[in-house]
Formats: sequence, structure tokens, C-alpha cells
Amino acid sequence: MNLLDALRAIVGEHGLITDESGKHPYLTDWRENYLGTALAVVRPASTEEVADVVRLCIAERIAIVPQGGNTGMMGGGTPHQTGREIVLSLNRMNRILEVDPIGYTMTVEAGVVLKNIQETAAQNDRLFPLSLAAEGSCSIGGNLSTNAGGVQVLHYGNARQLVLGIEVVTPQGDVWDGLRALKKDNTGYDLRDLYLGAEGTLGIITRAVLKLWPKPKDTATSWIAVPSPDAAVALLSGANAASEDNVTSCELMARQGIDLVLKHLPGAVDPLNDRHDWYVLLEWASTRPRRSGANEDGLLEKMEAYLGDALESGLVLDAALAQNETQARSFWALRENHSEAQKREGPSIKHDISVSVSKIPAFIPEGLAAMKRVLPDCRPVTFGHVGDGNLHFNCQAPAGWDKPTFMAHADAISTAVYDLVVRYGGSISAEHGIGQLKVDELAHYRSQVELDTMRAIKRALDPLNLMNPGKVIRV
Repeated sequence: MNLLDALRAIVGEHGLITDESGKHPYLTDWRENYLGTALAVVRPASTEEVADVVRLCIAERIAIVPQGGNTGMMGGGTPHQTGREIVLSLNRMNRILEVDPIGYTMTVEAGVVLKNIQETAAQNDRLFPLSLAAEGSCSIGGNLSTNAGGVQVLHYGNARQLVLGIEVVTPQGDVWDGLRALKKDNTGYDLRDLYLGAEGTLGIITRAVLKLWPKPKDTATSWIAVPSPDAAVALLSGANAASEDNVTSCELMARQGIDLVLKHLPGAVDPLNDRHDWYVLLEWASTRPRRSGANEDGLLEKMEAYLGDALESGLVLDAALAQNETQARSFWALRENHSEAQKREGPSIKHDISVSVSKIPAFIPEGLAAMKRVLPDCRPVTFGHVGDGNLHFNCQAPAGWDKPTFMAHADAISTAVYDLVVRYGGSISAEHGIGQLKVDELAHYRSQVELDTMRAIKRALDPLNLMNPGKVIRV
């Protein structure tokens, strides 16, 4: 029996894609920066099928590229062009297995789309707080394998803080059942954290026990013009106390990105009459319900009062407060469509970096100057999660430039940005992961001790180097 017949015997006819047109969507990344080849796209429907596929690939010495919703930015779920790999897609493993409202947990398979998890939690009067622009198509397995962040990290933490237990198929085809819904488990090495953020290089996450929170009952959202990033950071600092520690999101955006969204997003409207250089999207949320007729103010009134004081002090230039959920969603659409707008505008270079929040005001002008020194006509697009120090410090091609011409400058621009990030004590990858795009950068900017330790772990767990080889770290 040849390899394809053996795979078909495991996953069935519906679980195997071998024709070129059917494989193509799995072979290229969302940004279309990479295009690989694969012997097949394999879509198992259970953990047992995943384990059987892995054992077969070990015997045949075929590499495996695990893939979730294929929404990543770093090419981590895209195969190479060797032709000796399969793509193992988890999109058929899309069941929500259990919701425990009393224990505030949800158990899911890795292929469940993030939006479905959010909606199921809401139906049970609970919240799953992981939220990002691709939530309608990304899968929870991909979110966990990249330790995804999103817009509410400042209040709830990133993916690593949102999961209690996982199930993993190891590079040997064994199944580790770590589906423990425990907040305390101090029994040796924390294997769970080893696989979270490993991008499928150490094993394949197949199921997870997720943490849930009480569903917010009172929310306030505002779109704010600020004079500078310094003002944005100061505004956030004061908001923590003014909201009684209820700040869930604080997003910073430059005007260049807003213009691109208004250009490419049908129906998008600028919330303010005048143009400004910098904007903040601020959201507060509380589990305490608004009480009709009560003397105490709700979050909207508290936010309005806080922004009024900030306007008088000069931290705020203008602001619009969402009066209903529809208006709040229109504010969020301007933020969440930055990446899509950049894609439609043309080629761009992504820098998913982080520095400590207090250093953001100094970093931004220095970083913008560094990009401009390399390519004076580039169009910086700065936006991101100022609340947790994560900026998407992107660089759009000059108007009219084609991709090859622009990408010839990519290495020099990225080096200028990353050198500065490291000098500020920051990270070259805050939430998107390393994938294949940043393998060389990781090797350059991390210490030899860190690199040697990561390689030792990789070799110990995946001695044949068949699990997503060439991603994160080279061995």
C-alpha cells in the first residue's frame, strides 16, 4: 500500500485532498508570502486518526505541517517546497465537547473556530475573552500553538493564560491526555506550557480545556483623538483607576492606518469631524449590571466624566462615546480591519513587536525615523495594543510600488526596527509567533543559552525533526 492509500485508509476519502486545486488554499499563507508543496492535505476527524497519521509519517519519514485556520502572519502553517511534507489540517475536528458554567470551563477540539467558542460562551452567560481580527476564521488550536494575544490581553492575558489543560499527539504518535480542568496542579514539569506557543514543532494540540469568565453586563466604548503616544499612555494609566480596574482594551492607531481602512472598508465612517495624527480605542467592561434608576453611574457615565477631565488637561483632543452596540462595533471595525486594508492597499512588512508600556512614547518616533532612514518614501502604519506594549509597527510600500521592488528593502527595514526593539529591551514577536519568517531573526536576537535550550528540547521530543521542521528554530 502506498502512502496516499495508507492515509486514505486512516482518514477516509473526505479526509484526504490530493488534487492541486484542492490543496492550494492550504499551501499558501493568508498574506500570500509563501507557497509550498505537499504530498497531500490530511484532515483527520479525531485524535486517534491524528495519532495514526503521525505514526504512519514516522515510518515513511514524511514531515508534518500542522495547520489550523491558516490565518497566521509568519508562514508557520505553510509547508516548504521540498515535496516531502503533508499538511495536517485540524478543521474537521471542530466540536465543542462540553460547557461547564459552574466550573467556568469549556472543552473543545482544536479545529473549533474562535468565534464559535465566543458565541457558545455567551449563550451560557459566560465570556471567553480571546478576541482578534481573524476570530471568524482562525481556530483555537492555532491560537494556542502561537500563544495568540488579541485586544483584551491587558485585562485577561494571552492564550497561555486562557487554557487549563490540553491534549497533544506527540511526534512519536502517542497521545498525552492533559485535559485537566485544574487551576492548581504542581506535579512536576509543566508540559502544557511547553506545547503552547510551540507552533506545532513539538506536537499537535488536538483538544483543550479553556477558562471562561463571567459575561460583562456593562460596557463603555470610546473613540478618542490624542495629541501623541505619550498622551495615549498617560490616558491609559489614569483610566485604570477611573474605571475601577475595568479597562479591557486600549488600542493605539496612527492616522495612516485609519485612512487605509476608510479607503478599503465599504461603509466605514470617521467617528470624528476633524483629522488627527493619533487615536485611541478605549473599552471598559464590568460584570456589574447597570441598574435602572440607581444613583450610581454606569461605566458610560464614568468614562464620559474621565474623558471630560482629560479633554481639559490636554490628554484628549476630541472623543466620541458609543451610545449602543452598533456604534461600538463600528469603532472596532476601524481597528480590526487594519490588516485587511493593508493587504488590499498592496505589499507591506509586518513588525509584531513589544516594548514595556512606559517606553512606547519614546520608541515610536525613534522607530519611525529608523524606517524612514532605510526607505524615505515608505508609509509607516502603526497600530496595536498599547495596553500591553504590543505594537504592529508595519511598513506599507510607497504608492505604486510592486511587491518585488518593495521587498528588496525588507531585510534592511526589519533589521533597523528589530535592532531598536532589542535596544529597548523588547521582543521581536509579541503575539504572531516565529513561523518561518523570523527564524533567522530569532537566531540572531536570542542568547546562545536560550537557543541551545530550545534546540535541546526540540531534539529530545522530535529527534527525527518531522514535526513542522524549519519553523521557530533550526536544529
